[in-house]
Amino acid sequence: MTDRYPWQPPGPALLFCPADRPERFAKALDRADGVILDLEDAVAPENRGSAREALRAAAADLDPGRYMVRLNAVDTPDFAPDAEAAKQMGASAVMLAKTESTEDVRAAAQAGGADVIALLETPRGVVNATEIAATTGCVGMMWGAEDLVAAMGGATSRFQAEEAELGRTANEYRDVPRHARSAVALAAAAFGRFAIDSVHLDIADTGGLRAEAVDAVALGYAGVFGGALDSILLLIHDIFAPYLAGPLAEAGPCLPAAAPVEAEAPARSVQGWMTSGLVCAVLGGLGVVLIGALVVAALMLKAGTQVVGGVNARKAGTTVSHTD
Repeated sequence: MTDRYPWQPPGPALLFCPADRPERFAKALDRADGVILDLEDAVAPENRGSAREALRAAAADLDPGRYMVRLNAVDTPDFAPDAEAAKQMGASAVMLAKTESTEDVRAAAQAGGADVIALLETPRGVVNATEIAATTGCVGMMWGAEDLVAAMGGATSRFQAEEAELGRTANEYRDVPRHARSAVALAAAAFGRFAIDSVHLDIADTGGLRAEAVDAVALGYAGVFGGALDSILLLIHDIFAPYLAGPLAEAGPCLPAAAPVEAEAPARSVQGWMTSGLVCAVLGGLGVVLIGALVVAALMLKAGTQVVGGVNARKAGTTVSHTD
């Protein structure tokens, strides 16, 4: 944990980048305000040793304020060497996969010597969301729907098309993921942490992504996840654009249309669903911003949605992910 100030995302756009692809580090930082260097899902187990070496070798050229390192879970053999690599490279922040307890946060903060973004993606992690958020060293929270449901022995976090005849709406979250989403938002808000919404895996469902992004803004989430496709990035950016107005504009642009994410590192998909690769989520901004009902109305009318109320936007600081 840093002894100066809590780590905050450096700007409104962050990218996940596999830690075993050092040739992409500079490109990712050129495209985004910050980068999450991933040692977990984005890297095959047999490549994690070389990925740690790549991080150490690149450390001198990286600004600690512009990246975080995602670590494997505390109870895995990769955790200790992951944390040691993050510490050796001087990382200011680490994201801990499958955070489940206060002890997990403390272990990551001590072993990594950095602030912790807790990724809640197991039943125990969600049940303990409040105590995790209250732990010294935790500066932000995220949640993962698919890993959560898989850990429960389930098959999918969202209703399927064939369930429409049962009165369900395809691609909407089932009750447990909806509860997890609320639990993380509440716990983060209660203890002044920033919260990031989960990934929308169906990269073809831009309508669903828009609806969830608008809802995330309304609930005070700092950002949402989307695939690294120009259309999706711009859609998310449009929804969060009001955060970049006024004084926040001085923080710099958020992935301008003239500099889209390159096709060299797209999100890989299987039958239109994101499974791995480089994924982007756009953050709300840098600070505490209140967006009134007129702004929300403009966003929702653009999406063809009826307006039911205003929105209170909390601390900004979003992230990005390749996969849940």
